[in-house]
Amino acid sequence: MRIRISHATTYRYDTPPSGVTQMLRLTPHDHDGQHVIDWRIDLTVDCLLHQHEDAFGNIAHSFTAEGPLEALTVAVEGEVDTQETHGVVRGTVERFPPPLYLRETALTLSDPPIVDFAETVRAEAGSDPLTLLHALLTAVNREMTFDTDPTHAATTAAEAFSLRRGVCQDLTHVYLAAARHLGMPARYVAGHLCRADGVTAQDAGHAWAEVYLDDIGWAGFDPTNGICSTQAHVRVAVGLDYLGAAPVRGSRHGGTGESLQVAVRVGQARRQAQT
Repeated sequence: MRIRISHATTYRYDTPPSGVTQMLRLTPHDHDGQHVIDWRIDLTVDCLLHQHEDAFGNIAHSFTAEGPLEALTVAVEGEVDTQETHGVVRGTVERFPPPLYLRETALTLSDPPIVDFAETVRAEAGSDPLTLLHALLTAVNREMTFDTDPTHAATTAAEAFSLRRGVCQDLTHVYLAAARHLGMPARYVAGHLCRADGVTAQDAGHAWAEVYLDDIGWAGFDPTNGICSTQAHVRVAVGLDYLGAAPVRGSRHGGTGESLQVAVRVGQARRQAQT
């Protein structure tokens, strides 16, 4: 599948800051089943964009823009060719051994209700790791409702699970917390999803989990949709949680009244659609 992606993040400031520094994780890597054909980043300010790989092997860019700035837009656009791997993820940049991904974070702590939930799934599914992960995938998808209203970027897995609602970030955090409690290394994946219903305009990127199995390696699980990752998933960055794989993070120097607008379009590339 050939997928075209455009992602624009626009900041507007009531009082212009004297400068802005940002870290971007917006560029996907090649790996088995995913090949980046074309990709570019554009900024509406004149500054140097520095590329490097972060601690997790993600392609990252950083920049500092001098102000005063009334607005700033970071836009990416490109095409990625994907192939079906049935959820198995190979050929990725791996900086750490899998046990590192057993580490809990503030966003993925497994509180007593999540522990009870995970243990109930284990009691019903048995001890086979792959069967257990599929059962956990189904259970999180069943127990939680996708809802953009009640949560925010700093919502923890415990808070989202108590609401039984949240966005893909929240469902993924709950899945990570439960999987790690069950002794399985699990990590957060930020990326994009080419929707099967043909809807291309989206409010944000997508998120899902990858879990390490001794006899398979890393495999992708998307609790929001209740499926393993497919050729419709474009993998961009990984981390222990959302903060480690966030598309855009940064700070401003001075200024007040910041607002944020994100516009994302994901769909099959025109050449493929015509074919």
